[in-house]
Amino acid sequence: MEKVLVLLTFLGSVIALVFALVTAKKVLKFEEGTPLMQKISASIREGANAYLKRQYTIVAIFFACMFVVLCIMAATGLLTWFVPFAFVTGGFFSGLSGFIGMRIAPKANCRTANACRTGLNRGLRVAFSAGSVMGFTVVGLGLLDISIWFTLLKFVFKLDPSAITSAMLTFGMGASSMALFARVGGGIYTKAADVGADLVGKVEAGIPE
Repeated sequence: MEKVLVLLTFLGSVIALVFALVTAKKVLKFEEGTPLMQKISASIREGANAYLKRQYTIVAIFFACMFVVLCIMAATGLLTWFVPFAFVTGGFFSGLSGFIGMRIAPKANCRTANACRTGLNRGLRVAFSAGSVMGFTVVGLGLLDISIWFTLLKFVFKLDPSAITSAMLTFGMGASSMALFARVGGGIYTKAADVGADLVGKVEAGIPE
């Protein structure tokens, strides 16, 4: 029964990732809009890429330090040796989800705005599809990592339930740590963009409050 559930989990992850890939290609087929819209979108992508590069550099240092700490704890017998690697893979897949989301979102913004020129319903379809790429990527990668780890720990290395639980929980801790960095850093990034757009609208374009 356990093998069947693991197999279903793995298949579910593959289906989610395939759906995300198909949806992303569907979104990118929409027109980008006017040259001005494309120029603004390109500037947003440039800023997003710079943000990701800076954030992931800091996150890599954090995960490297945590990996060393967990390895020391494993060497002293407090943890199994699978825990440090589960922590890193959890953070990696979480970071990969964020990377994919930040790749599709800036490319979808001008397409959404351009679609709204012909109707709000069409714009909503583009925006909703772009958002679902991130959602299904998170679910797909999470299930993929869980199914692989459980298969290795349970059926290959044949660990006892307590050791399996500690490793699986550490995987979640790694993913949550990465998500925390993304939440805080992303909030700062989007707030800075919001304030910048507000100032440009008021000062340069003369748009009232």
